[in-house]
Amino acid sequence: MELTHILVVSDLQRSLAWYRDVLGATLTGEYGGTSAVFNYDGAWLLIVTPGGETPDKPGTEFVPPPNPSKISHSMTIRVPDCRAAYKMLRSRGAEFMTEPRESAWEVRCFFRDPDGHLFEISERKA
Repeated sequence: MELTHILVVSDLQRSLAWYRDVLGATLTGEYGGTSAVFNYDGAWLLIVTPGGETPDKPGTEFVPPPNPSKISHSMTIRVPDCRAAYKMLRSRGAEFMTEPRESAWEVRCFFRDPDGHLFEISERKA
């Protein structure tokens, strides 16, 4: 069994570049100018453009986050060195909310994709 996470994006080409060039995900396919699939170190990520209901999902609409300050989900990327990952992602254009912060159990910081989807990089402490 595999799990694919779906994110709705407002501009497919902008998001293709961000997920490939900033996040470092591997593009595995594009479909009809409305969606693309990435593999990110064994995890599958499908980005799709907005769209209305379909026969198999009636009464639904795919939309990008209407207000990025109100979070309904986020994704965490576990890294061996949060500060090193922070520097690398920043050099690629990721915009972080803060520098890495340390607690008793982890070092972490948050950044967003171009549509406001929230990502966390986290280093577990021993």
